[in-house]
Amino acid sequence: MNTTDAKRVLETALICTQQPIAARELSALFQDQLGMDTIKSLLSDLQLDWTQRGAELVQVATGWRFQSRPEMRVFLDRLHPEKPPKYSRAALETLAIIAYRQPATRGDMEDIRGVTINSMVIKQLEDRGWVEVIGHRESVGRPSLYATTRQFLDDLGLSSLDQLPALENPHNPLGALALLEENGDSLQLNLENAAPLLEASADQALPPS
Repeated sequence: MNTTDAKRVLETALICTQQPIAARELSALFQDQLGMDTIKSLLSDLQLDWTQRGAELVQVATGWRFQSRPEMRVFLDRLHPEKPPKYSRAALETLAIIAYRQPATRGDMEDIRGVTINSMVIKQLEDRGWVEVIGHRESVGRPSLYATTRQFLDDLGLSSLDQLPALENPHNPLGALALLEENGDSLQLNLENAAPLLEASADQALPPS
């Protein structure tokens, strides 16, 4: 199979799937006749091919997928003008703390926010598939340690936590979570037009690590 045909196969598979596909899974399209280096090179070529189009090929935490470019959102929203329920400020702030300070206990989150966190807030984030318990801190009561999931990265269009916007104040996650927008039924992190959505609402912060 020549390069043009192989790219067409990859393009078709990625356009027709609803979930990201890992490069290793894509190798099954060619019955493992193409090496991983070749497949990754073809994916990079496809990214370039779509540079001037309204959709783009991106690599997220669980694989590769096509998605609309941020500037297309205003037009696509006209097809589905109804907006999903917005997440509460408490939920967004809690998510920001977990994303930037993970692993974090509920006590850590409450220290930063300066208020008690309703258990339903964390449950909402767990139900959405954005956070999960990854262990317990070896302290009194062995509190649960929360971290973000690969689904969180996928929904934000990121391949790793390193792509989160940098914090102006590394010890206060509330002040620098970038613009979060509804994208269908999920929140989309807009890195290109990053702007503060969450203003710092607590003076307290975790001490320097």
